[in-house]
Amino acid sequence: MEASERLSPAPGARGRLGELARFLEIQNVALNLPFAVAFVLVAAAGLPRLEPFALVVVAFVAARNAGHAFNRWADRDLDAANPRTAARALPSGRLSPRFALVTTVACAAVVFAAAALLNRLALELAPVALALVLGYSYTKRIAAATTVFLGLVEAITPAAAFVALDGTLPLAAWLAVGGVLAWGTAFETVHSLGDVESDRRLGLRSLPVALGPARSRQLVAALHGAALVLLATFGYAERLRLPYEVALAAIAVGVALSDRAFAAGTVDGRTLFVRHFWFAAIFLAGVGLAVFLPWG
Repeated sequence: MEASERLSPAPGARGRLGELARFLEIQNVALNLPFAVAFVLVAAAGLPRLEPFALVVVAFVAARNAGHAFNRWADRDLDAANPRTAARALPSGRLSPRFALVTTVACAAVVFAAAALLNRLALELAPVALALVLGYSYTKRIAAATTVFLGLVEAITPAAAFVALDGTLPLAAWLAVGGVLAWGTAFETVHSLGDVESDRRLGLRSLPVALGPARSRQLVAALHGAALVLLATFGYAERLRLPYEVALAAIAVGVALSDRAFAAGTVDGRTLFVRHFWFAAIFLAGVGLAVFLPWG
């Protein structure tokens, strides 16, 4: 059980805000936000104007929170049956299912408002993005590829950045989508390895349940390799040179060492969870230097 799930909220407004933050796991927003910012910088070919940049960040956070709140609502009975998640706000009764649905609707409305202020294509694609974000909650009940679907949800990020800043979806954006799809699927496969036994007991499906832990760890390494190749090709297409290449090389070394230790059982999924943030930060640094430095 995560430390954030064991805490009891303090009374008053601060306690309610703290409970909301724990419910949405706000601290985890930073896991993928560096990727979003990096792709915005590439799409804008530099520093974007403040308004579209702010709208992209707002839409990113709102879409993430809508999906998270809806997932908590959809999984409330399953969470109650899983010792790792039984203390979450909905199964424990600290928050109501109605609160989760209201939060979902409010965040979805923010996504639509931000998309409408960006451009017409962003508004037209907003329902597709939200359908993917919300639809994930039910894929684990019907398909073993649920981690792939969640990787696809994360892969919305580069496409959304280009649509928001450029109003188009060039080929390079699709290369980035493929890279983030592979990267996100690897990350979510690692995360789901911690729930193999409970998923089997509850009749839920995932790649680790279907493939077994050993083959799933091998798949994670293969997905990381595919992600790095696609992101390197993306950088070449966008003429991101030395800083970006150095950043990808550093990520490749770090990922290779982490995957090897993970396969050997000498590092746990929580450690990889933390390292995911640092890899995303290195990616953002590489993109930023490549975009802003003349010799990049």
